[in-house]
This record gives sequence, C-alpha cells and structure tokens, in this order.
Amino acid sequence: MKKVLLSIAAALVLAGPVAAQTPSVTRDTGRTELYELVLTDGSRIFGTVERETDQEVVLRTQAGAVVTAHRQDIASLRRVEGRLDRGEFVRSDLHRTRLFFAPTGRSLKRGEVSFGVFQFVAPFVQVGLTDRISLGGGTPLLFGFEDWNRPFWFTPKVQVVNTKNAQGALGLLHVFDVDGDSAGIAYGVATFGNTDNAFTGGAGMTYADDSRGWILMGGAEGRVSRNVKLMTENYVWKNGDGLVSGGVRFLGERLSADLALVVPVGFDDLIAFPVINFVYVF
Repeated sequence: MKKVLLSIAAALVLAGPVAAQTPSVTRDTGRTELYELVLTDGSRIFGTVERETDQEVVLRTQAGAVVTAHRQDIASLRRVEGRLDRGEFVRSDLHRTRLFFAPTGRSLKRGEVSFGVFQFVAPFVQVGLTDRISLGGGTPLLFGFEDWNRPFWFTPKVQVVNTKNAQGALGLLHVFDVDGDSAGIAYGVATFGNTDNAFTGGAGMTYADDSRGWILMGGAEGRVSRNVKLMTENYVWKNGDGLVSGGVRFLGERLSADLALVVPVGFDDLIAFPVINFVYVF
C-alpha cells in the first residue's frame, strides 16, 4: 500500500497547494485591486473609491478623472482584482498558487478558499489561514476502495519569502490511509516574476518508509490575452526520467480551466496524455 500511496503522491506531482482587499497595489506583484462601478444604464467604470456615503460614491479612475454617482444610479459596486491595460480591464489570475499541478511560491490570502479537481478524479480544497499559511486536502473521486485503504492527502504550505519580484514557499504533500500507511513529497519552491509572466522552480524529496528520492521541477507562465495564459511544467527525477508538459489556462472571473499535454521522458515509446483541471477560488 505504501507504494500505491507514493504513486498517488507522484501522480499529483507536488499538487499540494493550489490556492480582504484594499484599493491599491497588493504585495503579489501584478495584482492591483480596483473597484468596479456598474451603473443602471450598463456603464462600467473601474477605479479607486475616493468617498462613499449613503447618497453617492465618488470614484477616481486610473486616468485621474473623478466620477460621482448617485446611489439610485448604481447597480453594483464591488472590489475586483486586476489592472487596466490601454483602457481595458484585465483580471488577475486568482488561481496563482499553482501551475498545472505544482505549487508556485505564491500564497492564498487569508480567508481565500481554492477548490479544484485534477483530471476529474482528484479533488482538493485549500484554505488560506493567513496571508502566508494555507492548509488543504482531498481524496480521490473513485469508489471500490476498502474503507481502511482509501487514500487521503494533506497539503500544508507556508510562504517564507514575499518580495516585489520573488516569492518562495515550503510545503508538503502527504498521502495516507486509515490503516497507517503513508508516503509523500516535501518540497521547496520559488517563483520569479508577476502573476502574468513568471518562472517557477522547485525541488522535492519523496519518502515512503525508509525509502527516499528526489524530484526537480521547472515551469513558466505567460499571459497572451485577457483570458488566456500559456504554461509549461516539467520534471526530472532519478535516472534522468521525467515529464514535460505544455498547455493553456483559460481565465474566468473566479473559475479557471487548464488544458495541456504531458509527455513522459525516458520511455522507449513516445506517448502523451491530456491534463484537464478546473479550479474555483472563493
């Protein structure tokens, strides 16, 4: 069973973490929190709130214009995360705490909850306890396990570095069953860049009983449009075997979807298999 648990951990490939605002540039590089003001005639205005009363809202746009809207003319006013690019609002990637599977050095904010499903069968929930610490876990959406052999995974993560252009974190993907068997991956990961364009590198140690191994990861992400990112995530482990992958992330307001191909390295035959993930950030 320990080999099965370690296989699950490796299949999740360092998938531990995935993943309160003020109208300013946040500590996560590239994320600017703005307000979206929607008027009853359908007009949308993005900016920071200068003043808010029971009668009116005064908003300052990124261009410096001041807009005063009366309450009866306001359909909604809410905080949004993103930036204005040539007058077009570009939402931040809320699913910033991982690539396809591997964690980045970024962290969930306190109170944020990330819920997702890998390959339709591996769900996870990750909760931001603070701006730097998150906890999560899951169990396969597969049935037929003996009750005492059903695997679970536990995914704590602590961000240890958070600067303008770099974030670093330590974490654990621990897989276990109620019969006492366990295995997992302890890792360190660092991300350089912003939430649109960045490089992430990491190293992990696999464990099961007295067995130990290592795994290295390198990945990158690049935003090519308002709603699309190109991403790659690659691994190498003992004997030079590994995985290479590439694909796209489709960005919604809070829901994102990943579609990619993964090619194992070190096999006689060239094969590829698809990756399909969905994540919603509350």
